[in-house]
Amino acid sequence: MSLFSYYGFMSLQQKELEQATEKFVHYLKSQKLKLTQQRLEVLEHFLGTREHVSADELYQELREVNPKIGFSTVYRTLKLLSDSGIAKENYFRDGFTRYENDFNRDHHDHIICTDCNEIFEFENREIEELQCMVAKNLGFKIVDHQLEIYAKCNKFPNCPNNKEK
Repeated sequence: MSLFSYYGFMSLQQKELEQATEKFVHYLKSQKLKLTQQRLEVLEHFLGTREHVSADELYQELREVNPKIGFSTVYRTLKLLSDSGIAKENYFRDGFTRYENDFNRDHHDHIICTDCNEIFEFENREIEELQCMVAKNLGFKIVDHQLEIYAKCNKFPNCPNNKEK
């Protein structure tokens, strides 16, 4: 236990990890599955990425820390994290299932560069209200949605489409 957590000053990251672990443990117990050290490693590393990662990308990162971890462990754990509500699966046009941290996060949408595949998150109240209005006018009640906008980013330095180079 760190000095900060001993005195009640736990970092937001530590607190999130603790809460997510608690939720994950509860989910695993409800499914009669075991909590293993490797599953904990996947959870902790996943929560620390803050990116939209594929199972293979996360596996490659974890292999640097723990060469004994297997791809199937990473893949299955990501599915469990998704099923437990900690991760969200995204199916962008790159053909990979990408996972993002969905634990204690507000709804957001995505804009993806078609040249460099960079994924940017954004929130827009007006778009959300318009979607609700459209659904209501058509006789629907939204239970979930995902907005993806595909565009070309000209203002980011690593994008091959950047005209400012």
